[in-house]
Amino acid sequence: QLQLVESGGGLVQPGGSLRLSCAASGFTSDYYAISWFRQAPGKEREGVSCISSNDGSTYYADSVKGRFTISRDNAKNTVYLQMNSLNPEDTAVYYCAAERGSSPALHRLCTYLRSADFGSWGQGTQVTVSS
Repeated sequence: QLQLVESGGGLVQPGGSLRLSCAASGFTSDYYAISWFRQAPGKEREGVSCISSNDGSTYYADSVKGRFTISRDNAKNTVYLQMNSLNPEDTAVYYCAAERGSSPALHRLCTYLRSADFGSWGQGTQVTVSS
């Protein structure tokens, strides 16, 4: 069973940066889409970014494009989310999620970033942007 553990959340001032990590274990396939979602109080869970394991393609929500960067370290089975120019609207619990599939399926998973399509989830890490 795939296990995901997030870390790196915290309190940061507006304009600051944080890097989240998602350590994965228990892979049973070489083909996974690994994504970041976030959920703010009173709001629905929102897809933020995604990376596909087969070719490293990356995907971003419009709200974070140009500010967030997703990357992976295959040797460490870890996916990172570098978050720059943070603002209070980025405050949320951030979750790492993963789903396996064929190469075309990974593209669809990352393109649509629907939480219901991802079967493995981490416990979440809180990010608070406040002065």
